[in-house]
Amino acid sequence: MKTYEGKVDGTGLRVGVVVSRFNGAITQRLLAGAAEALRQHGVDEEHIEIVRVPGAFEIPQSAKLLAASGRFDAVVCLGALVRGETPHFEYIAMAVVNEIERLAVEYDLPMALGVLTTNTVDQGLARSGAGHGNKGHEAAVTAIEMANLRRALGAQD
Repeated sequence: MKTYEGKVDGTGLRVGVVVSRFNGAITQRLLAGAAEALRQHGVDEEHIEIVRVPGAFEIPQSAKLLAASGRFDAVVCLGALVRGETPHFEYIAMAVVNEIERLAVEYDLPMALGVLTTNTVDQGLARSGAGHGNKGHEAAVTAIEMANLRRALGAQD
């Protein structure tokens, strides 16, 4: 039986990162975690491109532009949505997550989901802290692994 699994080796990979500015105390920490993971796993600093957008709702549009460019092996999407008193949170969260998934399939390109959906700012800060609890770090590692799995399965660029 043949088994496929992506390696967590970013050597030679080009990765785009889209990060929202809204809830910046959280998203900046997600970005720091993602950048650290990419470097730790061998992605050359010159092969990491960061796109900053106003909020989570704008992440998919920029992710699509990165995917359409054909320059990247994976895209990491980072944002933070904190529940408020209105249904706005649910609408934005659902739209962003669904569109990122759709783009990954449409462009046959790994799009790692590092968009937090939390009930409080404190929960967001806890999930964007230092080390392996940082969801930006986890998303970047996932992007590397999936880019390598895509190659192992014979995907053509």
